[in-house]
Amino acid sequence: MRRGAALMAALGGVAISVLLGPNPAAARSAGFEGSAPSCYITGGGGLEICREGSEAEGVLIAPAPCAFVRGVQILKLPRTEAPGPIQTVFQGQTPFASRREEPCPERRATDSRDGGSLRTGRTVEALVTTLPPSADRFWVDLPEERTKSRGWSEPTPSAEGIGPRDPIAIAGRDWAGEAYSYVFLLGQERVGVAAGQDEAQTGRRRGRRRAEPDEAGPGPADVRRRVQIEARTLDFQSFEIRTRSADGYGLSWTPFQAGTGRGRSNPPSPAPVMDEAGKPVASACTAPAFETHGLAGSISIVERTYHYVYTDVLPEDCGLAPEKRRTALYLRTAQDLSGPKVWSVAKKLAGPLPPGSLVRVARAKGMQRWAVSYTCQRPANAPGGPVADICLQYTADMSLDGIGTLKLYADPVEAGRSPAYLGLRSGGDGSGRFDRSAHFWMTDAQGNLDTPSIYPNKAGFLTWLDRLAPTASGRDTSSLYGRPVYWATWTVRRTDAQ
Repeated sequence: MRRGAALMAALGGVAISVLLGPNPAAARSAGFEGSAPSCYITGGGGLEICREGSEAEGVLIAPAPCAFVRGVQILKLPRTEAPGPIQTVFQGQTPFASRREEPCPERRATDSRDGGSLRTGRTVEALVTTLPPSADRFWVDLPEERTKSRGWSEPTPSAEGIGPRDPIAIAGRDWAGEAYSYVFLLGQERVGVAAGQDEAQTGRRRGRRRAEPDEAGPGPADVRRRVQIEARTLDFQSFEIRTRSADGYGLSWTPFQAGTGRGRSNPPSPAPVMDEAGKPVASACTAPAFETHGLAGSISIVERTYHYVYTDVLPEDCGLAPEKRRTALYLRTAQDLSGPKVWSVAKKLAGPLPPGSLVRVARAKGMQRWAVSYTCQRPANAPGGPVADICLQYTADMSLDGIGTLKLYADPVEAGRSPAYLGLRSGGDGSGRFDRSAHFWMTDAQGNLDTPSIYPNKAGFLTWLDRLAPTASGRDTSSLYGRPVYWATWTVRRTDAQ
């Protein structure tokens, strides 16, 4: 999977001039284009984030044309033996449904139910900037279709497939002796069909012998919504899926076995995660297959409480076209991830936010503050203009209300611009356009910020996918398969530090 990494490293290392921010926003230091470093104030005025040209960046992986890597969470476990010290958890390609002799044919998802595979891999600290060997752990069993013979047009900028996707890994109640770790993913359910035609949350339609590519437009009932599903593991290799019991009412944990469903037996149907009101944790709005949004975010443990922070579409915008629906930031909490009702009801923290926003929240490394990263555009008067970037702010303390008081975007909010941008340099298509999709970061087992031992003084280690950067093969068959994933660090310091 490292094929082409050297080429991508050369491309990714090209800077787009010195990245100084504009003066008008208080969050950015005064200066002029060409000066360094590029800094801005955050944390209620108590912190300064600086990223200069020497800040570490690189290529995490340049996948082959038959592979993709998306939403990479690097997990530092509190043990050196297996499954530690480092696990990478991410969404990758679905395994081929049939055995083929071809080593790596170009591919792409042609069925909207195919969201890829949960993939994990173990490594050591010294190799954290290179994706370790990984393997498929949980996926939807669908036959492969070739784009060459079909000529499908890919929806843009939506990612291919909708389930299972966007994994978030987190420790169980280790303070109570629980050995399990949990991974939450986003599946789907079809809305508006009879019970006998129900579609499992991972996207498998019952009674259907084979998966067929979606047609150009959805039918009257061909709308979906995202639902949260859950898996647990002891070793990050074998996973059990939260399912319904045989009577259809209770819950059980069913081991996932590759190849199930290729014969007469159906694979286990994941049960949606429920909240304390007995309702599924589901997206607010339905949408056509490739255009669903909501529930992507992060989970962190603070004071033995799980904090699930995510974005979802504002309910009042459900009547708009999917690409115009504004979002908001929501919070759910939990005390135990294995119970029948996991999460509290949703509490709105902030909004409205731009359509398609992705926000991650975790306790900052070495501080009693929340770190909030989010997709954004640089301001129009920033170097390079309003190009895609990743923004980062800190709260003044650990108050959850402080997350909502952060001004994530400048007015008008719909433009998605913020002066708190990191100024990432890597990636891009060579013409000044960048894509910063599915960003994540390195965390400890409890979902809070951590860094590799080779970067002990850094405040964080960020990963993201660039769907515009050149592929290792040089072909543009897909905006997801073959596209590189990058990493970067950032530095934060107290403003009163000398």
